[in-house]
Amino acid sequence: MASCEYPKGVSEFEKAGFTPTPATLVKPSLVKESPVNIECNVLEIIETGTKGGAGNLIICEIVLMHINDNVLDEDKKVNPHKLDLVARMGYDYYCRASGNAIFTVAKPNLKLGIGIDALPAEIKNSEVLTGNDLGMLANAEALPTTDEVKSFSEEEDISKFNKALAADPSNEKATRHIAAKKLLEAGKVADAWKILLSY
Repeated sequence: MASCEYPKGVSEFEKAGFTPTPATLVKPSLVKESPVNIECNVLEIIETGTKGGAGNLIICEIVLMHINDNVLDEDKKVNPHKLDLVARMGYDYYCRASGNAIFTVAKPNLKLGIGIDALPAEIKNSEVLTGNDLGMLANAEALPTTDEVKSFSEEEDISKFNKALAADPSNEKATRHIAAKKLLEAGKVADAWKILLSY
């Protein structure tokens, strides 16, 4: 309802059934029912066209955020599953941004990843590992050392795994990549690298 083109003077708060509440630093009201409200100063409005499907790109400076404690984790970070956002797509399509649709990829920040170009060809051209999997591997700052891989390979479970693969070398690469994929899904990037390099 809030996206309808009501005439000037019609309250979208009333039409959409929301409650306006005063902001701290800006003139427009906050939405009381929203778990997150962001107070902004508009820096620039860029028109993207005048024909169907065009819109405006609004560039803002955030001056204050209001976040309901109910959508925070124990470490005071916003939990996307608790927030349960809905993304607007084309036509009448929407997307729920929670549940199985959410995955994590560590941000490089100040540490430089080795890059996709540094991946061994058999990993880069894997029929098992996805682009996201390769991105996680490429985001590693460095490959595990030979000693780290050797130590990992000597662990009981990994040693059994490698011996089983040695007995059936025809499926070794695919099986190793499947195991690495499961480790990546669990966020264990270093172990995924070690399983890939422990042949």
